[in-house]
Amino acid sequence: MLYLAYRGLSLFEIGIMEAIFHITSFTMEVPTGIVADLFGRKTSRVIGRVVGIISTVLMIYSGGVVGFAMSFVLSALSYNLESGAGDALIYDSMIEIGIEKKYMKIKGKSEVVYQCANALALPIGGYLATIDYSYVYKVALVVGAVAALQSLSFIEPSVGKVTKKENGFKTFTHQLKESVLVIKNSKKLSFLILMSESVGVFSTTTFFYIQNYLKINGRSEFRIGIVLAVGALLSAIGVTQAHKIEKRFGYKKTLTILLGGMAFFLWLMVTGTYSEIGIIGLSVVEAIEYVIMSDYINRLIPSERRATVLSMQSMIFSLFMIVLFPLVGLIGDVSSLQVSFVMIAILSSVISVVMLSKIIRDKEAD
Repeated sequence: MLYLAYRGLSLFEIGIMEAIFHITSFTMEVPTGIVADLFGRKTSRVIGRVVGIISTVLMIYSGGVVGFAMSFVLSALSYNLESGAGDALIYDSMIEIGIEKKYMKIKGKSEVVYQCANALALPIGGYLATIDYSYVYKVALVVGAVAALQSLSFIEPSVGKVTKKENGFKTFTHQLKESVLVIKNSKKLSFLILMSESVGVFSTTTFFYIQNYLKINGRSEFRIGIVLAVGALLSAIGVTQAHKIEKRFGYKKTLTILLGGMAFFLWLMVTGTYSEIGIIGLSVVEAIEYVIMSDYINRLIPSERRATVLSMQSMIFSLFMIVLFPLVGLIGDVSSLQVSFVMIAILSSVISVVMLSKIIRDKEAD
């Protein structure tokens, strides 16, 4: 966000860039998920890393909006190729060795690694930005290359391999139809996907725009990096307790706590004075929610449809982002980002109430 603003893009133009990302993601999620199920999760992830490297190169050397737009298209494809394949690779590998019941705990450890890397990268990125914004992406380019090489070491599980039809098109359409039926025939799965992506879209939108909001209110890039790093560190601690929280409170109470926490911290961000506490708290809630919901959702998906269904889940997220992200930027340009955050807080509160009423009425979860 700060880099694109530095390169001369308005908040609305930045919102359009993000919309391009999610339009690409929306249209390509399911095809790339099917690719992962048909041709292998490892293959999908390796290609995803290579495409991500090309996207980063474009971010560094593009001279205008068109180049940035192409970078966002490729970044979305990289995300698509990894989104369903990543969790599917982990979960089905655990099924293969008989430890899938430990998924929430393992996923928590995985998230700890991610959040610790985040906590390290954010202040470093903030510091590098004070010297030269392009240094941030150049370091990211090196990390991306290392990740691409590391992804070659993955082992493809035999669990969940799809039986191929006599031709590729029939295999593709069969996989698509059967995956749609998995979601359609499970109201619980549909609800969990909608809830997970609702929390995700509010958290992601806020995470990006809060950088500009804090900058406008006098915080330096380095301080912004520190605030986000603190959120990442506390998130790393929080996700280690995700499986204990779920075990202690159970399905209904856990979902209630997550929804309530999201709405509370979004309202806290609106205050301005406590906006930094709000973004830190929201980061923790979103991280814990991600681990718990990932386990809930994966339990309900058959292995041979896993990558495709998880890609459909990501497609819902992209649809939400296509609408919300540029809208927040437009309101920020016309009025102020604080008004945008008030709108997000109101929307999240309304959606939380609707979902909580559904959770309370769900007798199957008792």
